[in-house]
Amino acid sequence: MALVEKYIEFATKLIQDGGILLGFILIVLESFIPVLPLAVFVALNINAFGFFVGISVSWCATCVGCFLSYLLFYYLSEKIYNLLSKKTKDKVDRGLEKFGNISLQGIVLLITLPFTPAFLINILAGISHVKHNKFLAAILIGKVFMVVFWGYIGKSFIESMTDIKAIIYIVFALGAAYIISKIVSRKMNIE
Repeated sequence: MALVEKYIEFATKLIQDGGILLGFILIVLESFIPVLPLAVFVALNINAFGFFVGISVSWCATCVGCFLSYLLFYYLSEKIYNLLSKKTKDKVDRGLEKFGNISLQGIVLLITLPFTPAFLINILAGISHVKHNKFLAAILIGKVFMVVFWGYIGKSFIESMTDIKAIIYIVFALGAAYIISKIVSRKMNIE
């Protein structure tokens, strides 16, 4: 336990010394490199800058990173698609058509789930050509709840799933994200 505490202390000091920009960049990179642990970076930002600033930096960074990742695949999708064989293209077309027609609420719920791989959602949204405003609205809404979850809970998957508070939070966050995305969808006419 002392080793973990020393690591957290060292990493927090490193981020404090690097400033908000370092905390921001680490989370943006996580959107492109899925093996990087978003939960750890959010927790370190909170340790380094306090709850409100840490959450704000983490939310802004993950939104920017996810949108940049989405745009990359949005604009490279044609080149990627041309590399596929005819047989594979038929299967891919069916899957992309289904994902491309997903509602704003559906994307928000996927993004809000703390254990959904964001990198995969970014790729699917990009190559299925989900509209820019729809995807941006989805990440702005969904990522708030996901970042707050990691900031508040900050536990492993198993611990979170056995903690009744975490389960209640997830249910509440999914419900709130769904309702907010429904309102945004109607007001902004996004679908």
